[in-house]
Amino acid sequence: MNESLLHDLMAASTLLWSSYQPTRLIELPALAQRAGVGRVLVKVEGGRPFGNFKVLGGMTASLCALARAAGASIEELLSGQTPHKSLPRLICASDGNHGLAVAAAARRAGASASVYLPKSASRVRAERIQAQDAEVVWIDGTYDDAVDEAAGAASRGEGLLISDTSADPDDLIVHDVMAGYALLTTELVAQCQEILAGYPTHLFVQAGVGGLAAAMADGLCDYLESPGRLIVVEPASAACVGHALAMGQPERLAGDLHTCAEMLACGLASASAVPILLKHQARSVEVSEEQLQGAVDTLRDAGGPATTPSGAAGLAGFLHVAMEPKLRLAHGLDANSVVLLVATEASPELRL
Repeated sequence: MNESLLHDLMAASTLLWSSYQPTRLIELPALAQRAGVGRVLVKVEGGRPFGNFKVLGGMTASLCALARAAGASIEELLSGQTPHKSLPRLICASDGNHGLAVAAAARRAGASASVYLPKSASRVRAERIQAQDAEVVWIDGTYDDAVDEAAGAASRGEGLLISDTSADPDDLIVHDVMAGYALLTTELVAQCQEILAGYPTHLFVQAGVGGLAAAMADGLCDYLESPGRLIVVEPASAACVGHALAMGQPERLAGDLHTCAEMLACGLASASAVPILLKHQARSVEVSEEQLQGAVDTLRDAGGPATTPSGAAGLAGFLHVAMEPKLRLAHGLDANSVVLLVATEASPELRL
């Protein structure tokens, strides 16, 4: 991760949230025993402000973009040294969490925001966005249709697009989003050394458009122990990242993409994320709706955090592999494996 950007992100976190603290990394022996592996660790991202990891990416990209537009540093932007009337409106598409992060950053900086949501998005998530004084624009269709509409509004000059996905692999904003996610891996490197005196052998991480998985692949590539496997987990109905890995490039999936893991209902992988995942030889696993829903209870019963099907998707993929002998062999999973999972969001009643 760019050290200057990491410094800016830490400074912004302190200004926005009073004091920055890493989220917890917990060990769950009951899951390890159930899955027949050595150890299982879970990064609890529900402890972030607003209850999910997306605050890292949306906040980072939004504040970087506003600071560039104002010709100021992030500290100057948040300290009120930049005239608010000079700041552009922020525009983004979301299923909920990214939009909330963008809206919160805009509000704190004194800018306005418009968040484009598919009509399938949760009304509770929409209300949380509106509580940050942002406009919600409802779109008929899927998350990907909302992405198209938001990009269209930005191209008409209605504001500055803060997207977490793009058809352009060099998109600056998308790379800022992934740089924000990389703070999570910076925390993990230190936490794994403290808890394990070493590092995991396997990372099972859920994917919507692939940004988090790519950030974690880049951030942990030099630390994973042999066999060093990265497995991307997706709902079978919206496996756009796995499709992109198979095809060597993003291709939009057809269909309504409906899944109980609503934060993962994406039909087109990020062109910025796919090359990173290919470089690190990421593999993909698809899971059913039943497996996604069951993983929520399994995680809780094992002493883990309360989360959603989106938040527990990595666990669903891990258990799917662990319980199938052919998949265990294919992914190098055995009794000595050390598995890292990410519970990406808290359940709604626990969110800040």
